[in-house]
Amino acid sequence: MAKATQYTDEIIKKYTASGMWQPTTFSDLYEKNAREIPDKEALVDDVHRLTWKQANQWVDRIALGFLKLGFKKDDLVVVQLPNMVEIPLLRVACEKAGLLCLQCLRQYRHNEMGYILKNLNAAGVVVPWEYRGFNYFQMIQNLKGDLPDLKHVFVAGDKVPPGAVSLKTMVETPVEKEFSPDTLQKTKMPSTEFSLIVHTTGTTGFPKFVEYPTCCRIYQWTINAKMVNLTKDDIFAVIGPAPGGPNFPAYIGAPMKGAKVVMLDRFDAEEALKLIAKEKCTFVCCVPAQLAMMVRHPNRDKYDYSSVRIWWCSSAALDRQIGLEVEEKMGGKIITILGATDWGGEVLTSLNEPQEVRLGTVGKPIDGTEIRLVDDDGNDVPPGGVGEMWSRTPSFVSGYYRDPETTRQVWEGGWYKLGDLGRLDENGNLMVVGRKKDIIIRGGQNIYPIELESLLSTHPSVSDVAVVAMPDTIMGEKVCAFVVTKAGKGLSFQEMVKCLRDQNVAAFKLPERLEVIDQMPMAGEQKIDKKLLRQRIAEKTKAEGKI
Repeated sequence: MAKATQYTDEIIKKYTASGMWQPTTFSDLYEKNAREIPDKEALVDDVHRLTWKQANQWVDRIALGFLKLGFKKDDLVVVQLPNMVEIPLLRVACEKAGLLCLQCLRQYRHNEMGYILKNLNAAGVVVPWEYRGFNYFQMIQNLKGDLPDLKHVFVAGDKVPPGAVSLKTMVETPVEKEFSPDTLQKTKMPSTEFSLIVHTTGTTGFPKFVEYPTCCRIYQWTINAKMVNLTKDDIFAVIGPAPGGPNFPAYIGAPMKGAKVVMLDRFDAEEALKLIAKEKCTFVCCVPAQLAMMVRHPNRDKYDYSSVRIWWCSSAALDRQIGLEVEEKMGGKIITILGATDWGGEVLTSLNEPQEVRLGTVGKPIDGTEIRLVDDDGNDVPPGGVGEMWSRTPSFVSGYYRDPETTRQVWEGGWYKLGDLGRLDENGNLMVVGRKKDIIIRGGQNIYPIELESLLSTHPSVSDVAVVAMPDTIMGEKVCAFVVTKAGKGLSFQEMVKCLRDQNVAAFKLPERLEVIDQMPMAGEQKIDKKLLRQRIAEKTKAEGKI
């Protein structure tokens, strides 16, 4: 049984009795839309334009196909695909068949995929045959000798190599004739159990795996849909990393309202701009780096964005200057979100908030979510003080898959510790001042990198910036700024310091080293790998004999 690690009978009874958790599943939503709006477009990518009726039939045939192949309840199917309609459809098909679905980054290769498939005893894996010059099917073949539990390799697309199962053929086969009409009603996963598993990305080694029951996600998006005035007429643009949180509004909110989702297989700034204009998208799911690349693209003004009303921006801190440029030059309103893969709660801004709130804070917790700001001893900080964010919420995820000990440690006392540092403004809006682990302590004084990064990003030569600690024998730590400059531009140390001095930055916060690099190292597709940057500068200073 895929029983949620943290969801006790008492918790389930509490939240279902209050109405916060509903018995509705994602497959219920697809069935409802297939009945009520069968011919309305549901999912679009480079190859497909599926109506809700077609999408629901796709789900049913894949779910029944899994059962016909011998998959049993709680068997795990790992999905490694770029942005394509199969991503949300496979999630729902697994839920309906009573299976577990883990979707992972397309950039993963033998090392990461071997770890996932073996350690989670995956029974099936879905990949493209080849994508962008890499043979995913051959990678799985190379790994299979060490994967005794792997029953089937499924391939998406028109062309399928020998030895693989074709998803396309499964969808085109009327397998429903071989099963009782109520088969999938009996196998589908209840809303308080989990079918979806989401992996974390980070810099501490291999990912952790987080359980995502349907009840908590539908609760969350029932609230969010009201906050952003979501309707059946919205058109989502999915341009964020395929399995990631930025796309959750499309995967969850769209079927709740019967809205359309349009998917871009691989992010390219101009291709994203073309897609938004062509499909008249109203709700764009993205990360801050993608917004920056789009608004500063030289061909930006060739396209019409008048349809966009929301830029849903999550997974990393949004630079205020980028936000101002987007709203001025591309229209729409930016909604900033604070969330975490292994939390489930959410803090976000509202459409009704003024620009300074939407771009200068992450807003307020959604209904039912509590946030505490605490010091190192677990005590609440005084008003206006900086503290680590702790949270509890009805939308909390149910724990780490097959890891009850880590679940207990992280959620000890019922509060999830985000690791982010925050401060509340006078109106109760939350401002993120950085990651607790990223604080630079220079001679006993705390320096928050996000402040310096935001200010340095206003310099006309700066394309990207990350501020990290570098070791120092006297002060303990000093500030180092890593900068990527715009094409044809340069930045000297003196120019960097002047930029900050002109914005009245305190002297103790000024970076004492500048490193100009070609590109930022990334943790996954969404966040700068600051751990690697700290390692780089530590190694440099050591080699120079400074520590």
